[in-house]
Amino acid sequence: MPKAKVIFEDIGVAVTVPAGTRLIEVSEKVGAGITYGCREGECCTCLTKVISGGDNLAAPSVLEDQVLKDNMAPRNHRLACQAQILGGEVVVRPA
Repeated sequence: MPKAKVIFEDIGVAVTVPAGTRLIEVSEKVGAGITYGCREGECCTCLTKVISGGDNLAAPSVLEDQVLKDNMAPRNHRLACQAQILGGEVVVRPA
């Protein structure tokens, strides 16, 4: 199974995970500061800044894209509950 590396800039932790893992799942396991509410991609509580490696994340779903637009999320931000890591390395921090 392909692996990916996630670096949480806020706490200085790097984790190797299986490809397809969502950012929020990893955040919960390592105690990173990404908060969340619904886990369904609707509330925008888990807004996360992607510092680098955004191309290693799956493209936003139609729902995530709309929620980001509705909440005027800045460029390079994703919903951690929706963003799936495809491989490579991704560096993130809470928004």
